[in-house]
Amino acid sequence: MTSRTITVVNPSGLHLRPAGVLSQTAMRFKSEIILESGDKRIIAKSVLNVMAAGIKCGAQINVVCNGPDEEEALEALTKAIESGLGEM
Repeated sequence: MTSRTITVVNPSGLHLRPAGVLSQTAMRFKSEIILESGDKRIIAKSVLNVMAAGIKCGAQINVVCNGPDEEEALEALTKAIESGLGEM
């Protein structure tokens, strides 16, 4: 298991479009990928769960990856989130 804390930089947070990009990125990997935000644990491969979490700009989220390709998954998700998930 590996994890990293990342700041959400999207001006409008993780609404539909960036949540979709994040989930599509997560679905490329076999590992289980969880986003932790406060007391919430969100399955990253579910766009509805990511969107429903209401994660705003500037929020600190912990990305937790567990599985055979966890290192690659963590790097890909880190890059995607830090680059604004296609919105910046």
